[in-house]
Amino acid sequence: MRFRTFGALIAAGLLAALPAAGQKANVKDLGAKYQEWLNLVAYHIQPVEKDVFLKLANDRDRDVFVEAFWKQRDPTPGTPENEYKEELLKRFRYVNEFYGRATTREGWRTDMGRIHMILGPPASVEHFEATIGLVPCYSWSYYGDTRKDLPPQFYLLFYQRGGVGEFKLYDPVSDGPTRLLLDQKDISDPFDYSTLYEKIKELAPTLAEIAITRIPGEYNYDLSPSPRNAILLADILESPKKDVNASYATHFLQYKGLVSTEYLTNYVESYTQTALIEDPVTGLRFLHLSMVPTDVNVDFYEPKSEFYCNYQVNISLRSGKAIIFQYSREFPLYFPEDAWDSVKASGLAIEESFPIAEGTYALNVLLTNTVGKQFSLLEETVEVPAASSKPSIEGLVLGYKYETYQREVHIPFKVLDKKLVVDPRKTFASTDGVAVLFGVRHPADPPARGGEVRIVARGLRQVNPVRRTYTVKLDAQSPGPLLSIPYMIPAGDLEPDYYEIAVTLVGADGQVLDEKKDMVTISPAKAVGHPIAKAKGIPLANAFLFRYMLAEQLEKTGRPEAARTLYEEAYQLRPEYLDGVVRYANFLNKTGAYDDALKIVEVLRKDERRQFVLHMIRGQALFGLAKYEEALDDLTQANRIYNSETAVLNGLGRCYEKLGRRAEALDAFKASLKLNPDQPEVKKIVEDLSK
Repeated sequence: MRFRTFGALIAAGLLAALPAAGQKANVKDLGAKYQEWLNLVAYHIQPVEKDVFLKLANDRDRDVFVEAFWKQRDPTPGTPENEYKEELLKRFRYVNEFYGRATTREGWRTDMGRIHMILGPPASVEHFEATIGLVPCYSWSYYGDTRKDLPPQFYLLFYQRGGVGEFKLYDPVSDGPTRLLLDQKDISDPFDYSTLYEKIKELAPTLAEIAITRIPGEYNYDLSPSPRNAILLADILESPKKDVNASYATHFLQYKGLVSTEYLTNYVESYTQTALIEDPVTGLRFLHLSMVPTDVNVDFYEPKSEFYCNYQVNISLRSGKAIIFQYSREFPLYFPEDAWDSVKASGLAIEESFPIAEGTYALNVLLTNTVGKQFSLLEETVEVPAASSKPSIEGLVLGYKYETYQREVHIPFKVLDKKLVVDPRKTFASTDGVAVLFGVRHPADPPARGGEVRIVARGLRQVNPVRRTYTVKLDAQSPGPLLSIPYMIPAGDLEPDYYEIAVTLVGADGQVLDEKKDMVTISPAKAVGHPIAKAKGIPLANAFLFRYMLAEQLEKTGRPEAARTLYEEAYQLRPEYLDGVVRYANFLNKTGAYDDALKIVEVLRKDERRQFVLHMIRGQALFGLAKYEEALDDLTQANRIYNSETAVLNGLGRCYEKLGRRAEALDAFKASLKLNPDQPEVKKIVEDLSK
């Protein structure tokens, strides 16, 4: 089996706050190999990484975390070697051998050891050990990485204070040139940098400038050190931490119970886009999402010369701490060998959509590649406002083109027969144009009747910015509460720049009624590679499923009346859908509609596989109607089919209790507690019955 990979981790943004987890361990309480590892990476590990590592509870998690740490820094992830790790080990061995000789401290803890661990060996070294009049000094010259905010060239000086002891890192400001001179009796002013410069220049010409600045030529008119000397040191100390997105560490702590350890070392960033769009056919709002992992591992199937990978999408919505909706789908992907270059250059986008009820939720999408053992995350807060009763703009989504699809199929980012093709990076070539998708709510109501929608693309450059305005007239006879408008800004209308796209609803009298905005980038490149989108469609004939999904969300957020309406609509659309019947009947029992529950579950009698759930639901409904003998009969039948369900055992116990059969009630409740001891109410009942 061979893997190929493309992409690279993008730079990190703000890190999510660490979740509450186990108490941090003391470093001294860790095993010797973990203490040694923390010493090795002391100057390279980010604070959040160390914090997570110390919160891990066992050595297995620590081993996996260490592996993930190195993988995040591997410059050539497609090869078995990790050059970053090998270089760090090499430096560690060197500094401990050579820089700990004149001190009781380990070499990596000395100033020289720290700089060598961070920057590696200097480009050149100049010795000032035998220079008369000066304390022993070493000057290290480096060529800086400007990508890490380091100057093209700089010097670091190490000296022995008073000519003895460990070599310390010299600071032109806090130490000053005076510290470099052995004879300080003739120095009248330790801040007279011009005089000190000349004095050192007489003794060691090349040391004079280094004594007042780490950056060649950068000092004040009086030769006093520039403030940038201190900034440079801070940049040096931070430089090994700048290229690493430490969000993998927070995700490691948060998801180690949900994601297999073989995935945890392969966290991959993703470009993401979400959009709330109302479907004019079903009248329901859907949350649409697109995820483009920045790195994808694939396998190659030799007999068919095909590459393949398999993605699994796990979606959950939370209201507070409670999960109110969750589901998962598989996306097996295959493409011929000659398509690999295109996939490698453009990436893969996994698209999904699902109905969502009014409210504010925490959205969590876990995307796993089961072939490459990688995982990506989408975490954000989703706000679904109440549908406006006034004319307004409903949603605004930007893409780079439209494709035509069947109206009878629901797929992500499609309205009627127009599928908006999106790229979460929102960077388009001028040949792409900008596709603008939005809706107008109540377009035929005053004051929107006879009005218009203005689409304004405004460039953000300071000199001669482009501004284009496009107008869509509203038909006074527009049918329905929502008018969906897919608009295309022609290719070539927008010059390369950053653009604000504003969609404004204007009434017939010129009054601005509503406005939505978003941003795109038009690249100067002739063409921009866009990810190959993969999505699954659902026939609108199965729209009853969407209503069941919404009903579940409403039920779990404490809106039983609205939930019942949707359950009933879903049931009426497809009464023979037996899984839906079970869900609806359970809801009816929870809300006290026992007669209705008994009525709809009769259809389950014809299905041999659902006899257990039929008798359980009937037993619970009959108990609610105080028909205890009949309830006992159904619950007994359910228990004969499957005797390890606490709901059935508790139902039996309550029936026996109501019928005065205390011993049998006690047996049923005890059997339930054996299956699940964490039932405080049942424990209380057992205590009371035992008395």
